[in-house]
Amino acid sequence: MPIDFALSLSPAIAGQEVLLKEAVAQSMNLSPDVIQTIRVNKRSIDARKRQVLVNLQLSVYINEEVPELSLPALPEYPDVRHAQEVVIVGAGPAGLFAALILLERGLKPIILERGKDVRGRRRDLAILNREHVVDPDSNYCFGEGGAGTYSDGKLYTRSKKRGDTRKVLELLVAFGASPDILIEAHPHVGTNKLPEIIQAIRERIIAQGGEVHFEKRVSDLMIKAGAIEGVVCADGDRVQAKAVLLATGHSARDVFELLHQHKIEIQAKPFALGVRVEHPQSQIDQIQYHLGPQDRDRGPWLPPAPYNITRQVGGRGVYSFCMCPGGIIAPCATSPGEVVTNGWSPSKRDQPWANSGIVVEVRPEDWIAFDKTGPLAAMHFQASVEKNCWKAGGETQKVPAQRLTDFVSGRRTEKLGASSYLPGTTPAMLHRILPPFLSTRLREGFKYFGQALRGYLSEEAIVHAPESRTSSPVRIPRDPITLQHPGMTGLYPCGEGAGYAGGIVSAAIDGMGSAEQIAQWVLQASPSAAQASSRQSAP
Repeated sequence: MPIDFALSLSPAIAGQEVLLKEAVAQSMNLSPDVIQTIRVNKRSIDARKRQVLVNLQLSVYINEEVPELSLPALPEYPDVRHAQEVVIVGAGPAGLFAALILLERGLKPIILERGKDVRGRRRDLAILNREHVVDPDSNYCFGEGGAGTYSDGKLYTRSKKRGDTRKVLELLVAFGASPDILIEAHPHVGTNKLPEIIQAIRERIIAQGGEVHFEKRVSDLMIKAGAIEGVVCADGDRVQAKAVLLATGHSARDVFELLHQHKIEIQAKPFALGVRVEHPQSQIDQIQYHLGPQDRDRGPWLPPAPYNITRQVGGRGVYSFCMCPGGIIAPCATSPGEVVTNGWSPSKRDQPWANSGIVVEVRPEDWIAFDKTGPLAAMHFQASVEKNCWKAGGETQKVPAQRLTDFVSGRRTEKLGASSYLPGTTPAMLHRILPPFLSTRLREGFKYFGQALRGYLSEEAIVHAPESRTSSPVRIPRDPITLQHPGMTGLYPCGEGAGYAGGIVSAAIDGMGSAEQIAQWVLQASPSAAQASSRQSAP
């Protein structure tokens, strides 16, 4: 049996197999020759003190046969070609992982995705970056894999109590992700790796008899006597089903409007809004790894440094969100006439910039001017900020931007430095564009960040506006036990768009939990699950 062992080492020792073996042997008072293998079970970086350490949880094999390392395998999914159908609206992590659970339970998922597959999305993103043309159905938010596919792929979540985080990570590994995500404290797949994994999930769903349809935007619901009977697509197709999982993401404003038109209860929800600030990655490394003024290189054994910071300003939280070391800022608008920023990192996190959303809590008193729109008030407030920034950026996908030091001091930026944001930037006085409650708190928050992280308040840092799609501005209520909408039998709101998740892993967990409840409900009502729903064309 291996000996489980915890050790904290310098990055150079932890990163080199021979040195690691020597350090383990010394700590265990053994000769290195008797150690057969060292397996790393968990790895995290502790940069709180000047001496940066790598914390390792290890299994050490001594003078014994080392079993072959077994990677997670996929479940034995049944063929569901003739099983009862469940409609899933949206092919993001909530929808895809819900489909995998439905396969396990012997039900047939039919995924309807308004956008294109991962390859088709790539072409539309290139046009968005180059020509500033926003396709409302195919962009950084809509399309196969959802927002996470092309805007980062971070897998860290604090929602450990919501469900089986480990199962999500193991499924990702089984579909092609690096096994390292099972080890790292803050796992990350990377935008360059996720498309292949998403495609593998789709291919397995189809191979088992499920269906995945692209460019299939749901435009209406089929309802009878307070129960869902299916959905209507924009092309006229009608898809009947007893259960519909609504996993449309935080930016599907037309879906929120559709529910409101049908008098299906939705609620305005607090969210967060702010800006995305970008530094040279070397600056963040220097701050976080306590490098000297002459030593701006973190060396080969440490990854690009992230940061996580929060501050109460005027009774509200101002905090970092979706921090992307070695990353890029992306244009994430979903409609013409708006600009939105987000960030992503490739798997190697090897870009020269570090970016993070810095956002402020938004509360009901902030959207009073939009209260006449009822539960859509927070959404319309969010959209108004995006439109104002679009106008200030020149009514293209360029964003209004300002040097961080100028933003904090209220000075005009005459010339902006380099930015990873490909559509481009336009110098602007952001405090005149953003709502006063927001810009005031951001400026005070940045002052504090500059004190807490020496060097953060830098002239090289550029502030881009806005960072507005942090979470859904609408919550779709559901029963806490059955997860059905309380006023619509068979409708299952799920994931980020429904207000119950905030990232790839938490959305996947929520999708799996919703699918379990759907399976329980559908199979209890129809134990044989043999009668499949039908699909027909509209007259």
